[in-house]
Amino acid sequence: MIVELGHFALILAAVTALVQAVVPLIGAHKRWPGWMSVAEPAAGLQFLLTAFSFAALTYAFITSDFSVRLVTSNSHTLKPMLYKISGVWGNHEGSMLLWVLILTLFGACLAWFGGNLPPSLRARALAVQAAVGLAFFGFVLFTSNPFLRIGVPPFNGSGLNPLLQDPGLALHPPFLYLGYVGLSMAFSFAIAALIEGRVDAAWARWVRPWTLAAWIFLTIGIALGSWWAYYELGWGGFWFWDPVENASFMPWLLAAALVHSAIVVEKRESLKSWTILLAILAFGFSLIGTFIVRSGVITSVHAFANDPERGIFILGILAFFTGGGLTLFAARASAMEAKGVFGIISRESALVLNNIILAVSCFVVFIGTIWPLVSEIFFVRKLSVGAPFFNMAFTPFMVMLGAVLPIGAMLSWKRAKLTKVIWPLMPALGLAILIGALAWTFQTQRTILGPVGLMLGAWLFFGALTDVVHRTGRGAVGLRYTRLTRMPRADWGKTTAHAGFGITILSISGLMAWEIEDIRVAYKGQPYLVGEYELTLEDVREVPGPNYMSTMGDVRVRKDGKNVTTLHPEKRIFPVSGMPTTEAGIDYRLMRDVYVVVGEAQVDGGFTVRTYIKPLTNWIWIGCGLMSVGGLLSLSDRRYRVAAGARKKPTNGVPAE
Repeated sequence: MIVELGHFALILAAVTALVQAVVPLIGAHKRWPGWMSVAEPAAGLQFLLTAFSFAALTYAFITSDFSVRLVTSNSHTLKPMLYKISGVWGNHEGSMLLWVLILTLFGACLAWFGGNLPPSLRARALAVQAAVGLAFFGFVLFTSNPFLRIGVPPFNGSGLNPLLQDPGLALHPPFLYLGYVGLSMAFSFAIAALIEGRVDAAWARWVRPWTLAAWIFLTIGIALGSWWAYYELGWGGFWFWDPVENASFMPWLLAAALVHSAIVVEKRESLKSWTILLAILAFGFSLIGTFIVRSGVITSVHAFANDPERGIFILGILAFFTGGGLTLFAARASAMEAKGVFGIISRESALVLNNIILAVSCFVVFIGTIWPLVSEIFFVRKLSVGAPFFNMAFTPFMVMLGAVLPIGAMLSWKRAKLTKVIWPLMPALGLAILIGALAWTFQTQRTILGPVGLMLGAWLFFGALTDVVHRTGRGAVGLRYTRLTRMPRADWGKTTAHAGFGITILSISGLMAWEIEDIRVAYKGQPYLVGEYELTLEDVREVPGPNYMSTMGDVRVRKDGKNVTTLHPEKRIFPVSGMPTTEAGIDYRLMRDVYVVVGEAQVDGGFTVRTYIKPLTNWIWIGCGLMSVGGLLSLSDRRYRVAAGARKKPTNGVPAE
């Protein structure tokens, strides 16, 4: 009964979305306040109905209701409770229900907290958001219904994919969807502004927090997925340039560009057309990612579904909203006249360069992702585009971005003198060069990537710190400290995010340059050397798990004759699915990881063992964490919260003008 109620609630939510997409839009056009006001309660009701529907599906998973086809395919009575819950979105149908739940949540938040928005803009933005929701409600109900029943329920289910039975991946999809779907708000604001024919500083203040929130969630989601791939898949890497990984990375790049572009609109009322275009493209690339993951046109180990019919439906949604948005943009571009004028050497120009680099790097990733499909369709050739292409084509743009970022962050608005910025940055540049030189000195017969990456990361990190110190001006230490404590949170957020970006570049460069890999057949009790470490495979034993059987190795790690740790890499077999998984044994340290994977037994009694010594690995996720914290600091700044500064408050009973 609860499942049927959840299905019915989803249908009612779709009907509510239809009303919300039509009535407020007509009201805004006719200037009918009553019709415009329909948007707020409709958005709240749509979210509540979708939340009930999602809760009903979750209840079916928790209670192991195997009369529901989705539960039978993705759950089992032996599964731990965490994975019964994460099984709700660990499949195509449930993940799409999560998608529309988050979509309606963002719309409801706009309705609840957007009281200071102009009524017509709010009504139009909520109508566009509902139109996007209606399309996905239709997709779920007609092609991906999670509430379908089975005539004769089995006694047990097939179980969730073993690769998804991990705490990291239980959290990864919700954060990623919060980022993907959060960009729909920037899209809705952009389309609403195009319909009204007005883009100004107030619009930028309203749209920037939504974009920033989406970028933060994407950063966390990508970092969680990268960390999961590192410790769970056993291949020793953190990023594979897989199409599905790229599908989340491309919107992240465009969202970063959009956040910076909106600053120029807010401060100088320039780059209006470009900002609107970025808002449309950022959400468009989110839809492209959905198409890649679920259509089956591009092979990926992360793909949720392989159904051409579903792919055509998503392609239609992509064509309608992205194509329609670009068409409206072309028709209304003349109404978005820029007011601000700025020189070649200015913060505006630096942000333009920042946007160009991020946008071009996004399209480089896009071309590499879809080229196998293009090659097969037009040239009848099957090929794969792997990490060598992406590393070669993408890295130069990140080097350019890292090189100009500290300078651009310190330039003045409108016009600036380069010398006034360069001189304060000379100590940061000197430290960066020193760190790069030290790295080059200590390494022998290695790639130059490591020293250059360390130098670039240090330049970004120390450049961000220099920016903070420079903002305190001159004077006594106490006075400068006071200025520091009064610095807006947005400035602290910018510094923290830029520093985190520098740390991420530094750590990736160091890992790629100085990683040590060893693959061999190891025998019990016989030590072997990998770098500075002595490893010994002491035992391999069978260990039962809650819903799997594990072949677990005991690998002792020593350095300079002293015990460091004992690692326990595993090979797990899940009897229900018959699928094996690899659990790496990792000794996490601040400056390096020792990473061990035990493979198949050999006929002579040995075991295949892969060992990696990975320097600076954990700093990758520390850097991502700092970027997320920086975004949160900026988001908490009163000037950039929704409706902050949108209207002046009355003073002494006199209405504000």
